[in-house]
Order: sequence, then structure tokens, then C-alpha cells
Amino acid sequence: MSLGDLNQEGFKSGFIALIGRPNVGKSTFINKFIGEKIAITSPIAQTTRNRLKAILTNENSQIIFVDTPGIHKPHHLLGERLVQSAKRSIGEVDAVLAIFEASHSPGRGDAFILNLLRKLKIPVIVALNKWDLLELSQFKEREKEYLDFFEGTNWSVFRCSAFTGQGCRELISEIEKKLPVGPQLYPSHMTCDHPEKFLMAEFIREQVLINTREEVPHSVAVSIDKIQDIHSKGKSNKNLRLGILATICVEKKSQKGILIGKGGTMLKKIGQDSRLQIQTLINGNVYLELFVKVVPDWRSKSSRLNEFGYEGI
Repeated sequence: MSLGDLNQEGFKSGFIALIGRPNVGKSTFINKFIGEKIAITSPIAQTTRNRLKAILTNENSQIIFVDTPGIHKPHHLLGERLVQSAKRSIGEVDAVLAIFEASHSPGRGDAFILNLLRKLKIPVIVALNKWDLLELSQFKEREKEYLDFFEGTNWSVFRCSAFTGQGCRELISEIEKKLPVGPQLYPSHMTCDHPEKFLMAEFIREQVLINTREEVPHSVAVSIDKIQDIHSKGKSNKNLRLGILATICVEKKSQKGILIGKGGTMLKKIGQDSRLQIQTLINGNVYLELFVKVVPDWRSKSSRLNEFGYEGI
């Protein structure tokens, strides 16, 4: 299907920001909506750092989802930039998908986001995520808590699970209703606005988050230093691999030790798991070599944030 095929009368397109507290499931929703892995996920809060755009195109509409960092109380310059990025996204979109964690009653952090959203003059759609974690006996009470919480708004509220897909089809249908009539903005085959190099770095960072202890994840940045084709035993495409050299940066020597592990076992595990993810991304064979570097206090230094690609967030 070509770009022109979708610019028919009544076609809709627009930007939807996903807003919520850290680790509420924004990136998991993105991946479920698109049907492939675009945003990294982990049990660690504040996983998302960049404002990634994921693109869902069908016959009637093109929805551009803007995945934002979780809104939280920042403790360093990187945290401040992440929260500013999330707030800035709200003013640049056609509607907001506000995600709340239904497995818990609304708290102070949710109230902060609620007050932020009340000031908007654009449509807000609410997803009560992780509904699948509730017992049947909790349904009525939790639903009432959130309906009381949203009292005075005219927002549509959906019980959802980004993990199982419950309610996702209904969410997409509601989002399409809120979109303005407009042309297709991206080619049909495009599902993400970031280059593969960015996604490679993110997949490596994801495996650091998953495989290391709590002390390390927030102190990690990943840079892709070199990408080149590698031929082995002849020059046929059959023997072609993509060679990737990447550096994992941390703030302390102790964190470097944790990342490398005894006899290099942790770094090997991170590399193996990252390679599998990248091979799926490029649909080809990958040779991945990882290095670990200590960059003291990089999260609080503007020059370092810019160097690692966080100047625009």
C-alpha cells in the first residue's frame, strides 16, 4: 500500500502521548499496539528515557504514539530532563492516553498527574492498566475508586492489560475517534521514528536493566561505537554478519565490576541476550562486542547527557 493510497477522504492521523508514572506499562502498551518490539521494557522504574514515536497505520488512520518517560520526582539533571520531556510532550499532541496502575488504589503520584491532565484542552483517554492482576472480588471497589478519582472529567475510562491485550482493541477504536482528519504522515511500513542504531543501544540497555541488581540500572548509558559488515569464510551473503561495537557507561567502579561479573559472566550474558534481540530487529546474524567504561557522575553533567543523546529530551 502506497502513501497515496491512504490519503483518501476521511482518513485520520495524529499524535497520542502516553503519560503516567514510572513503570506503569507505557512501553508495554506501545509494543502491544504496534505488534512488535519497539520500546524496551523492564521491571525497573524510569526505563524510558527518549521520546520514541511508534507508528500504527491501517486503512482508516495513522496513529503516532509518543512514549514518554514516567513522571516522577527527579533526583539529578537526567531526571529533571526526563520529567520535562514528558510534560513537553503533552503540549505537542492531539490527545493523551493516561495510564494508571489499576492493581493499586490511586495515590499521590497519580493525583499529581491527574491535576496536570485536568489543565489540558485536548482529549484524554484513561487506561486502567494491569487489571488482570486484580481478583474478581476487587473489580467493583477498584473501579469505583478510580471513577471517584476522575470525578468532574469527561474522560473515557477503559479497564486494560497491556500484557494480555485486554481492552487494547477498544482503546485503539477510542483513540481513532479523537484523531483529527489529516493525511498519512509516515510510510505504511514504518513502525518507529528512531534509527536501528538507537534501538540497538536501547536493547543492550534493556538487558542491563533485566540482568543487574538495583544499584546499576539508572546509572547506565549505552553508545554504539561502530557498525560494519563482517564476512567469514568467503564473501557470500550467507556468511555475512553485522558487527557491532558498543560501550556501556556507568558512574562507579563498583558498578563496572557488577556489569562484568565474575570471570566476565555477567557481561557475556548481557551480550548474548542483547544479540538475540538485535538479530530479531535486523533479521540477520550479529556479532556483538561490549565494553564497560566508568564515567563519573554523568547523569548530572550537561555535556555528558548531550554526548549520550539526551540533549533533546
